[in-house]
Amino acid sequence: VQLVESGGGSVEAGGSLRLSCVASGYSDPVYCMGWFRQAPGKEREGVATINSDGRTNYADSVKGRFTISLDIPENSLYLQMNSLKPEDTAMYYCALEAGWRAFVGCFPGRPLESWGQGTLVTVSS
Repeated sequence: VQLVESGGGSVEAGGSLRLSCVASGYSDPVYCMGWFRQAPGKEREGVATINSDGRTNYADSVKGRFTISLDIPENSLYLQMNSLKPEDTAMYYCALEAGWRAFVGCFPGRPLESWGQGTLVTVSS
C-alpha cells in the first residue's frame, strides 16, 4: 500500500487548509482510512477516520472544525480543516488498513497498518 499526502502549509489561526491523500496498492473493498497527527515532543494521535461505508469518527479536539471525506473512484482521502488553532500544528499522516476488523473498528484511537510520509501543518497565532 502506498499513501501520498499533500496540502500542508502555514496558515494563521482561524484559517483553513485541505489535506489530500492518494492511496494505491490495495484491492480489498472493505477498509478504514484516517488522518493522524504528531506534534513536536508529543505522541501521535488520531484526528479522524472513515470506513469504506462512509462512517466517520472524530477526535473531540477537532469535532465541528475538521471534516474527513473519501472519494472512492479516485482512491483519495481528504481532510478539510477550518478554524485552525496553533495547537493543530503537527505533521499529519494519512493511514489505511484493509479488512473487516479495520472496517468495524475504524476509530481515531486505533492506529492503522499502512502510513504515508506525512505533510506538515503550521498554524501561527
